[in-house]
Amino acid sequence: MSGALAGPDGRLRCPWGAEPEDYAAYHDTEWGRPVRGDNALYERLCLEAFQSGLSWLTILRRREGFRAAFAGFKIAEVAAFTEADRERLLADPGIIRNRAKIDAAIGNARVLAGWGEGELDALLWSYAPPPRSVRPAPVTLADVPASTPESSALAKELKKRGLRFVGPTTAYALMQACGLVNDHVATCDFRDSSVGLSGR
Repeated sequence: MSGALAGPDGRLRCPWGAEPEDYAAYHDTEWGRPVRGDNALYERLCLEAFQSGLSWLTILRRREGFRAAFAGFKIAEVAAFTEADRERLLADPGIIRNRAKIDAAIGNARVLAGWGEGELDALLWSYAPPPRSVRPAPVTLADVPASTPESSALAKELKKRGLRFVGPTTAYALMQACGLVNDHVATCDFRDSSVGLSGR
């Protein structure tokens, strides 16, 4: 497993983010940068769940389709989806037409619609590991875990509160994507620009 790789522009990136262009753009501008706000975090939660068992590139290339299909991932709007909306989603070629994942996205929105404003944001960020426990920057992808005690605890809490498709691995991918942890490899040119809450 290698460390950072040079992309077509010569900049060093995490191996998975060097190319194609879709990956590089996501890696450079989004992955590992702090995401705040209930709707924005709900979107990431949904996309990580849809990605389960698939390539992230598949999700990235359908992201605008997902946004159009799921009302811009506005929790209140998705929570109000009807059976007709569900059937529409199951027939939409712009998204991943997986019945269980679609049902989870709608069901999760209904759960979250009953939470207070900012509650999802506060809950997710409360599981960011404290600075004193942060491990060294990964040298290669082999140094990046699939899950952590924090992601396992977060998954357990989310499931307890009624959310679905949020196992420890999905929860950790969410933490990586939303900047709760910084898993850019040590030599990646974008590691320092992707700092989360406490310099992770």
